[in-house]
Amino acid sequence: MNKIDIHIICGPTASGKSAHAMQKASELNGVIINCDSQQIYDALPILSAQPPQQDKDQIPHILYEHLHPNNICSAGNWREIALPKIQETIKENKTPIICGGTGLYIKALIDGLSPMPDIPDEIRTKVVEKYNKLGAQAFYDELYKRDPETAQRFHVNHKARIIRAMEVIEATGKSLADWQKLPRETPPEEWNFIITKVLPTREQLYQRCNARFDIMLKQGALEETEEFSKRIDDGEINENVPMAKALGFKQLREYIKGETSLEDAIETAKTKTRHYAKRQNTWFKNQI
Repeated sequence: MNKIDIHIICGPTASGKSAHAMQKASELNGVIINCDSQQIYDALPILSAQPPQQDKDQIPHILYEHLHPNNICSAGNWREIALPKIQETIKENKTPIICGGTGLYIKALIDGLSPMPDIPDEIRTKVVEKYNKLGAQAFYDELYKRDPETAQRFHVNHKARIIRAMEVIEATGKSLADWQKLPRETPPEEWNFIITKVLPTREQLYQRCNARFDIMLKQGALEETEEFSKRIDDGEINENVPMAKALGFKQLREYIKGETSLEDAIETAKTKTRHYAKRQNTWFKNQI
């Protein structure tokens, strides 16, 4: 059996993954496929560190700015949309370069997931609307009544996971726990995953986090935060969408609303970015 190489370039935020992916794609006639849970959304391109347009012009980039901010994308959702993109890339005799820092997406691709039905868009929309109407706790309580086995695995704040569980039971009448007892659907046997972990030293990583946030501010992160915040205030975007958790968004929004100084907002954002990168670094060292 001829093996097909699938390259995965992963690591914490600000580690330099995108530069590695660009180099690899240039060498191997590659297509870069996003596996970052923030960059998949069409919002906050600066704060989410979307690849610059000149990179996208030079090398094909897929699944960047792919979803509306109100959508929820679990590891299962991402796998559903990523697999066809990988297969299309292979058919075009190009090399898939999976790049990003969302470890659960990567594990879903490598290890596979239990088979799941396609969830119709209207059910996804209905479930998200229900979540927004009920709030996290009441939504979780309803899931617990309908699928206690799955609900016990999750915390009330595991938004994407509890929404996914509700989608499955709404669409199929069968619990996520029952679906997950079925044998995993693994990737094709001929796929050979070549994993590159970009793991700078802690000192290097912290320096990169601080420097990148300064660059983001110069590129217009404050202005983009103000625009996204207005879309939330106007009701166009839900208050608790995943993009609202983008590193730095909460702090810059607090400054815009007059709740903190710009200096404090920047310092807090940098601190939280460093802490997040540290946790990611540990996770990738131990889990991938």
